[in-house]
Amino acid sequence: MIVIGTDTHKGSHALAAVDDGTGRVRGQREIKADQAGHLAAVRWARELDEERVWAIEDCRSVSRRLEQALIAAGERVVRVAPHRMGASRKGERQPGKSDQIDALAIARAVVKDGVEQFPAAFLNERAMDIRLVSDHRADLVTERTRTVNRLRWHLLALLPELERSLARGAFNRTRELDRVDRQLRKLIGDTRAQIARELLAVLRRLNRQIADLEARLLVMIRAFRPQLLAELGCGPLVAAILIGHTAGVERFGSDASFALLSGTAPIPCSSGKRTQHRLNRAGNRQLNHALHIIAVTRANHDPATKAYLARKQAEGKTSKGALRCLKRTLARRFHRLLTDTPAPTHHQRSSPHPEHAARPYERIDTAPARMQCVT
Repeated sequence: MIVIGTDTHKGSHALAAVDDGTGRVRGQREIKADQAGHLAAVRWARELDEERVWAIEDCRSVSRRLEQALIAAGERVVRVAPHRMGASRKGERQPGKSDQIDALAIARAVVKDGVEQFPAAFLNERAMDIRLVSDHRADLVTERTRTVNRLRWHLLALLPELERSLARGAFNRTRELDRVDRQLRKLIGDTRAQIARELLAVLRRLNRQIADLEARLLVMIRAFRPQLLAELGCGPLVAAILIGHTAGVERFGSDASFALLSGTAPIPCSSGKRTQHRLNRAGNRQLNHALHIIAVTRANHDPATKAYLARKQAEGKTSKGALRCLKRTLARRFHRLLTDTPAPTHHQRSSPHPEHAARPYERIDTAPARMQCVT
C-alpha cells in the first residue's frame, strides 16, 4: 500500500507517494487545482499501486474540491492537521521548505503514526453551511470591534464625558447608538464629528447583519441538530461551533477520538507514585472553547454539575482539574448528540433538574487507552 501526501494550494497541488511499510518514495508530481488535474492525479496514483490512501493537509478552503473529486472516484482519503505535518518535516534529513517537501512530510506523518490514527475525510454539506455562516458572523463581529475602537477614539477627542459613560457592548444596542448620534448632531461643521457619525452608520449595518446571521443559524441548527439546543449552556452560537468544527462526526469511530480533536483528552504527566494529568493544549481550540463555555455555564447553574465538580475535588483534584474532567465528559455526551438525529419536537431548553442532568457525569475516563490520535 502507498500513502500519497498532498500539499494543497489555490492554483496547484503537490503530491508525494511513499510506501506504507518503509516510507520509501514511490513517486512525486504536481497537478493543477482543477478537474483535469484531479483526474490526472487519480490516474497517476492508480498506476503506482492498487491499494492507496490519500493524506491531505487539512486546509478546508483549498482542499475541498480535491477531496470531493477523490471521494467521488472511490478513493480513501484522510485529513492531516498542519501541525502534524510540521512536526514530521522537522525529522526529515532534507532541510528547507517547498511544496514537495511538505507533501512528503504529510505522507510520512501518516506512515509513522498509522493510517487508522487519522480521521477520514467526510463531506457534510449541511455542517459546512453552518460553519460558513458562523465564520461569516465571526468576521463581522471582528469588524464591528474595530469600528467601535475607531469610534471611541473620535469620541474621546470630541465628547470625553460621553465616551466614559459608554459601557462595554454599548454600541451593540440601538438605544445607545441613537444617544451618541444626538450628541454628535450638535457639533455642526466638525469633520471629526462627521466621521464619527459615518462610523455609527456602519455599526448600525453591522448590528443588523450580525442579528440576521444569528437568527439564520438558529433556524439551520433546529433543522439539523435540534437536540443540541436542548442542552444547558449550548445556544445557537456554541452549537454552530460544535457542528461546523467537527466537520462531520461520522469521521470519528469513538468519543475518545472526538475528545482528542477537541483538546479535552487528558495528557498523563505522572512520575513515581504521583499520578496526575495535565491540560491538553492540542486539538481544535474552537471546539475546546465551545465545550468550555458549556462547562462553565453548567458549573454556575446546574446542581448536578456542581455536585460532580465537588466530588472530583474531594478526590484530590484541583478546581481546574475537575473542570477538565467535566469537559472530557461533555465531549463524550456531545459526540453522542452529534451522532444521534432525533426528529425535532420542541426547541425549549431542558430544565437542569439533578435527576436528568446527572446522567452525563456518571462516568469519566481520566486517560482512555482507546484514544485515537486524530486532529
